[in-house]
Amino acid sequence: MSANTTARATRRRTLRVAAAALTAAAALSLTACSGSDAAASKSAGQSGAGAAAEAGGANPASGAQGTEAQPDNAKPGSGEGTSSRAGSGSSGGSGGSAPSRAGSGGGAAKSAGKSKFCRTSELNMEAVDSSPDHETGDVTVQMTNKGGRTCSVTGFAGVDLKDADGTSAPVHRGGEQPRITDLKVGDTATFSISYKVDSSGDSLASPTNIIVTPPNETHSVSLKWPAEALKLAGPYDEKIKVHPVGIAN
Repeated sequence: MSANTTARATRRRTLRVAAAALTAAAALSLTACSGSDAAASKSAGQSGAGAAAEAGGANPASGAQGTEAQPDNAKPGSGEGTSSRAGSGSSGGSGGSAPSRAGSGGGAAKSAGKSKFCRTSELNMEAVDSSPDHETGDVTVQMTNKGGRTCSVTGFAGVDLKDADGTSAPVHRGGEQPRITDLKVGDTATFSISYKVDSSGDSLASPTNIIVTPPNETHSVSLKWPAEALKLAGPYDEKIKVHPVGIAN
C-alpha cells in the first residue's frame, strides 16, 4: 500500500469518528431540550390551573366554597349588599326587611273600618238607668258624636266605679265580641253596665260616679251614677260587667 492510500484511509476514519461524535452530541442536546420543554409545559399547566382555581374561588379541597359573591362595599356580617345564594335575603341582617308584626297597635289605633277612633272631646256622654225590672240592674252610657267627622267607638270602654267612700274599682268586661261601630256626626252609640241588685238592704256599695274612657282613648270623663238606678249589691267584683259599644237603635 502506498503512502497516499494510507493517508486517505486515515483521514476517512478520522472524519467518521468526528461525525459519530457530532451525532452523539446532537442527540444529547435534543434529549435535554425535550426534557426542559416538558418541564416548562407541566409548570405552565399547573400555573394555569392554579390561576383558574383562584379566579373561580374554588379548589378540590374546598368543595362548594367560594360560590357566594359579595360586592366590594359589603361589610362582613352587616347584612348589606346582595348574595348569589338563593333565599339569603330571608335571613337576619340589617339589610333585610322584617315582616311587619301583626297586632302592633299602629293600624288598630288609627282606624276601625274606615274611620279614625273618636276622641273623648268629640263625645257628649251621659249615664241613664236602663234596668228592665227591679231584679236586674243595668246602667246605659250614651255617647253622642258632637265632632265634625265620622269616627269609631269600636270595642270596650274602660270603666271604673267610684264609691261614696272615695275608693274606685274597675269593672270587668263581658264576653261578647265587639263589632265595627262607626259613629256619624249627631249619632249616638251606647254601652251598658250590668250588675246584681241588692235585695237585702245590707250592701255597703254606694257608687256615686262612673269614670269612662272611650275605646282606644286615654282621656276619661266622670259621669254621675243615675240617682234612679237600682241599689248595687256589693262587693265591686267580677259580677259587675261592662259590655261592648253598639249603635243606639
